[in-house]
Order: sequence, then C-alpha cells, then structure tokens
Amino acid sequence: MGSVIVTYKVFPEDIVENFDPLKKQIEGVLPEFASIEGYGEEPVAFGLKALLVQARFPEDKTGIVDEFEEKLAKIPGVSQAQTFMVRRTSR
Repeated sequence: MGSVIVTYKVFPEDIVENFDPLKKQIEGVLPEFASIEGYGEEPVAFGLKALLVQARFPEDKTGIVDEFEEKLAKIPGVSQAQTFMVRRTSR
C-alpha cells in the first residue's frame, strides 16, 4: 500500500522568529496513523514567514487531508493553513 505526502502552508498571525513551539502544537494534532516528514520556511512579505509542513498519510484514509488542514487552522496563533501540494508515493 502506498502513502500520500501532503505539504501544508501554515501562516502565523504575526512574525515568528522560532517555529519550534508551533511545530510541537502541530505534532500534537497529528493523527496517530500519520507522520511528519519535514518542515520548511517560506518568506511571505515584510518579515512574515510561512511554515511548510510535510506530512505522510496512508492512501486508504479518505478525507484526512482536509481534516488535518482544518486542525492546523485551529491552532492558536495560526491565521490560516492551506494544502499546498499532494503527491502519492509507493514507499
């Protein structure tokens, strides 16, 4: 069975210098059958950066991509979250 790798773009409400506390909150809302594959940062404007979150889900779980996006958007300090890229992998 393959997996789905999803990259989310998480926008903080304000300028953030250190994303470590947000990463811990993200890992706290991650479903037990999913895993975080990595993080990145992307400049947005005027010192504001978005956190890129790459998560792996089993491909047989339906609706999980949107559910996790909604959980990310509800984290305190997050203004919005959006699914940036979805790809399937056989590993």
